[in-house]
Amino acid sequence: MAERVLMKGNEALAEAAIAAGCRLFFGYPITPQNEVVAHMSKRMPQVDGICLQAESEVAAINMVLGAAATGKRVMTSSSSPGISLKGEGISYIAGSDVPCVIINVQRGGPGLGGIQPSQADYFQATKATGHGDFRILVYAPSTIQEMVNYTIKAFDKADEYRMPVMILADGMLGQMMEPVALSPSTVTPIEKPWALTGHKHKRPQNVVNSLFLQAAVLEEMVNERYKKYEKIKENEVEAECINTDDAELTIVAYGASARVATSAMNMAREQGLKVGLIRPITVWPFPSKIIREQADKTNRFLVVEMSMGQMIEDVRLSLEGAKPVDFYGRTGGIIPTPSEVFDKIKEILGGAK
Repeated sequence: MAERVLMKGNEALAEAAIAAGCRLFFGYPITPQNEVVAHMSKRMPQVDGICLQAESEVAAINMVLGAAATGKRVMTSSSSPGISLKGEGISYIAGSDVPCVIINVQRGGPGLGGIQPSQADYFQATKATGHGDFRILVYAPSTIQEMVNYTIKAFDKADEYRMPVMILADGMLGQMMEPVALSPSTVTPIEKPWALTGHKHKRPQNVVNSLFLQAAVLEEMVNERYKKYEKIKENEVEAECINTDDAELTIVAYGASARVATSAMNMAREQGLKVGLIRPITVWPFPSKIIREQADKTNRFLVVEMSMGQMIEDVRLSLEGAKPVDFYGRTGGIIPTPSEVFDKIKEILGGAK
């Protein structure tokens, strides 16, 4: 078993990327993810990699596109406003069918907002990362160990599906410290016949491009991409279910909010209240089937988020009106407390009797 080391979340993300074989990192400082850039600047030269602080977020994401087109494992990281600036480049990357990993350590918004934790980028991550018809695979870890595990997995899935993959974290996870196990790198190289590696007349020339001026050609490319997305929906959905078999009330929460919701659920169980939890780990694709099936076991749902309510729309769409859905959230960078969520649970269950 790998030795456990006490690490800050942002630094663990960086170490996990290195373990996954990432040797090219392009970023730009923004709180609360600055430690990712700082750690990469220290570690990349030690593993014969390159860490480049670009002149802007826009420059950084376009460097990612160019490097990823060569078939190398590439990562960038930022926080909320910075991800917005990267949106055009992310769309180009998706339209060029090249793999990369994007880290978003969310902060409060809109605008410059604040530097405290938030989950208000859920819409952006799952529905509108950039312009055009495309999707990205999005993991939402809730522990530092999961940040490590899913960063490594993100590189594998990015290569497998030739697409951007995002780790949707937040300032709480990025700044907190927990023991983590960092396994030695076990990267298995895969063939990338599409990569721009220099053909030297030994194979047909490769072209990595997102511009298709003939409408019919572009439509065909998009349709093919969506066939891939359907495959991802079938094979890559992940969620954790806790105490759901007998739950009268089922909480749905992800990331840092799921930690708070778990504590509130435990408080409720101690008082004899039958409360369960579904924790989406992939927020795209969303675990809609799991939530629909839970509607047969539970009376109602409670969505907990560090936002004004964004994931709640996917929960309601999943249920198609089968059961009522309540909401509790804090925004602006405020983290809800277990006691606040527990009070909401008592309010709901008291009102349901």
